[in-house]
Amino acid sequence: MNAAWLEIVAYLVVLLAAVKPLGWYMARVYEGKRCGLDRLLRPIETGLYRLAGVRFDDGMTWRRYAIALLMFNLLGLLAVYALQRLQFVLPLNPQGLSGVAPDLAFNTAVSFATNTNWQAYSGETTLSYLTQMLGLAVQNFVSAATGMAVLVAFARGIAAGSVRTIGNFWIDLTRGTLYVLLPLSIVLAVLLVSQGVVQSFAGAREVALLEPTIDVDGSTVATQTIPLGPAASQIAIKQLGTNGGGFFGVNSAHPLENPTPLSNFLQVVAILLIPASLCYTFGLLVNDVRQGWALLAVMLVLFVPLVFACAAAEQYGNPRLTTAGVDQIASLAQSGGNMEGKEVRFGAVSSALWATATTAASNGSVNAMHDSFTPLGGLIPMWLMQLGEVVFGGVGSGLYGLLIFALLAVFVAGLMIGRTPEYLGKKIEVFEMKMVALVVLIPPLLVLGGTAAAVMTDAGRSAVSNPGPHGFSQVLYAFSSAGNNNGSAFAGLGVNGVFYNTLLGVAMFAARYWLIVPVLAIAGSLAGKKQTPSGSGTLPTHTPLFVLMTAGIVILVGALTFVPALALGPIVEHLRLFAN
Repeated sequence: MNAAWLEIVAYLVVLLAAVKPLGWYMARVYEGKRCGLDRLLRPIETGLYRLAGVRFDDGMTWRRYAIALLMFNLLGLLAVYALQRLQFVLPLNPQGLSGVAPDLAFNTAVSFATNTNWQAYSGETTLSYLTQMLGLAVQNFVSAATGMAVLVAFARGIAAGSVRTIGNFWIDLTRGTLYVLLPLSIVLAVLLVSQGVVQSFAGAREVALLEPTIDVDGSTVATQTIPLGPAASQIAIKQLGTNGGGFFGVNSAHPLENPTPLSNFLQVVAILLIPASLCYTFGLLVNDVRQGWALLAVMLVLFVPLVFACAAAEQYGNPRLTTAGVDQIASLAQSGGNMEGKEVRFGAVSSALWATATTAASNGSVNAMHDSFTPLGGLIPMWLMQLGEVVFGGVGSGLYGLLIFALLAVFVAGLMIGRTPEYLGKKIEVFEMKMVALVVLIPPLLVLGGTAAAVMTDAGRSAVSNPGPHGFSQVLYAFSSAGNNNGSAFAGLGVNGVFYNTLLGVAMFAARYWLIVPVLAIAGSLAGKKQTPSGSGTLPTHTPLFVLMTAGIVILVGALTFVPALALGPIVEHLRLFAN
């Protein structure tokens, strides 16, 4: 095992070491208890509530909670759309960029409001500093805080007994932003600036090349334009909030967004930091930490084999290049493996770790081009999204998505033994299972339906750069990303057009809110039920058996739904690559 493989081990150790302290801290925050920062931040919090007319004792039913959430997110979406369209007359636009086209502005506004951060544009050439900061960075905070709020409301619904309320959305949103996301982002932004990530209001700089070159027209090129901007502050929250929207077009492959191996490690840890720690938070909120560890174990059972498999596929390299005599073996002189579309400063294994982490979470940032991965290396990130973004997933959204699968596992087990299924003392009945069915079935419908529409229309096919199995993978990846609120792109697909901007925008919107509402409905239903004591026929939900059963349900649903589509893309491409 070389040093690159040890990076994966070090990554898992650091990530797991942070779960308990950060999870404990977040539980204290959402319970309104002393957490260490309350002396500094409590006056700000209470001042915000007074300004907005919010009362601590104003509990919301699930319907009222959902309406508040939807209206707030809709206003954010409209604000981002307006900023893009009007940025040419607004300040902090040193490059004099024009307003964004309506279809692209719609796609981007939906993308950032839904915590997807799908980007069909290059930030440095499309968006002003004001749009990036006031529009995108703000949505990075509040969309992440929204997902965390829904998880906390769900936990309250499970822990409560015979009540009608599940908390207050405005309080949950404020606490997640003020106590969790903002302090962590400040710390990470400072660390990133220390590594060379740019943070400036200056316009782009034109610098002389060390060696002039010749362009495609035969003209001499002696200078290069270096884009600048307030990047570090946005990079910090894009990773911590599992947002993923890059300040620059090539995202975290850009040397001013991710310049060193240390900045790379810090960012990839930040991607899964909060989703992993929320498992412990959930355990504390439902008064049974064993449940949190069990859910984290489910995530690890799915994640760890896939990250090593993706790294192995990329480190093995391209067999066609091996037969052509190209050296792809790792050595002191090179990282080896498939280096197409990757940064030399990271290498194949580190790029595979990032690709797996960013698609296990609903992050979507990239430090390499997934379009250039080997067929199996590209299949793994795609399948992680198709599993429903529950292997860590987005902050809050990943865990409440996994809890839906846990309810499904409990229901299946109940059918097997002929008992009414229960989860943490709450009976899982017809209404809950109807909502579970919606949450499980909507993302595949969006992914497969969108892919089918794209490959059957001229507008969809014309954007494919590489017709055949790989082109199909490009389309399937795009809708897997949008339909599960991930945001990463396979690249190579020309999505900045009316067809894809509109269709992917609709998919992102539906994938976010058509899932949040059923989840809140389940939370409200469970909150109104009495706690029932466990008996001899109750399925323990903290044991290795339940961990494996839940992981099996996630895999089974993903396999039955998407393997036929994957067989038309990356699987057949892999077979063709290794054919004699």
